Amino acid sequence: MTPMTRRNFGRGVAGTVGACAFPAACSGRRTAPTYEELVARTWRHANKAPRSGPDVLREIVRYATLAANSHNTQPWRFRIEAQRITVRPDFSRRCPAVDPDDHHLFVSLGCATENLVLAAEAHGYRASVSIDPADAAIRVDLESSSPSASELFHAIPKRQCTRADYNGQQVSSGQLDVLKAKAQDDGVAVQLFSDKADLEKVLEYVVAGNTVQMSDKAFVAELKDWIRFSEAAVVEYRDGLFAASSGNPVLPDWLGGWMFNFVFKADSENDRYRRHIRSSAGLFAFVSEHNKKESWIKVGRAYQRFALQATVFGLRHAHINQAVEVPEVRTQFADYLGIGDRRPDLLVRFGYGPELPRSLRRPVDRVTTTG
Repeated sequence: MTPMTRRNFGRGVAGTVGACAFPAACSGRRTAPTYEELVARTWRHANKAPRSGPDVLREIVRYATLAANSHNTQPWRFRIEAQRITVRPDFSRRCPAVDPDDHHLFVSLGCATENLVLAAEAHGYRASVSIDPADAAIRVDLESSSPSASELFHAIPKRQCTRADYNGQQVSSGQLDVLKAKAQDDGVAVQLFSDKADLEKVLEYVVAGNTVQMSDKAFVAELKDWIRFSEAAVVEYRDGLFAASSGNPVLPDWLGGWMFNFVFKADSENDRYRRHIRSSAGLFAFVSEHNKKESWIKVGRAYQRFALQATVFGLRHAHINQAVEVPEVRTQFADYLGIGDRRPDLLVRFGYGPELPRSLRRPVDRVTTTG
């Protein structure tokens, strides 16, 4: 089903349930959890480590689902076996307008894989990752080992893509070196931009890409379909982009949709991205060696390590990918980067800024199978 179909179906269910205004009086059942309760359940460390093997592996998968992913579509499925967890794409949650070749989808799988590896190590497993080129399935084989919880693991529940203005404060050269080291990998390079003149130049490509996207009706419709305007919608779907997570007001769904059509315009969005980049401490451009799924997965793992290290340093970060999502702009941006025919994969801003309301994740049971 397309995202629009899923959303309309969900609204129908919500309308049916909504006919019972007082669930306890109608059925005697407990009321549904609130947004705040679900945030607390989602973005947490376990109170105590699970004891049994299957429960430990499910907890490891829960940490994997807290990874960054495009539009918070959570485009993954996990198969849990005795000594292996396999990560596969869920193509029913793809975004064909913004991501027609599934590049961001496979980057998202890489992000989840990095979290999975870190969580496995913290729970007493040595993780070995392999990628099947035939179907891009990511196999994480697990071998019992001594628990080793890294600072990146501890940062997993604190990480957030913060789509807000930052305060312009610079980051120390020592921390920049650490971030750059975490962001690089075999086949993945990064370029750092922190000089104001360089940021202005990159901004030109972001604005160019955003202007093209804003004129694309399919792109705008797809983005709107993944926005959750109200806390009720966030609780119902547990996916998508919560409007408040971008600094926008929380509104009833009908009003949020109407306001989106009214205010979501190229000029205002370009102004917002100008503020975002100019208030950032810097940008990282991620560039993979090969334009194929295995490389995109590696980019995701590298980006996730960067994001977690930034969190350790008390930094915020957010994708600003318009320059790499529009093919003609991406080609021009690649020329600017001087990378030949390689593909610029991600563009990420970072700096010091506020914490915003959280998105949610679907329960582990909805994204796993066992075998």
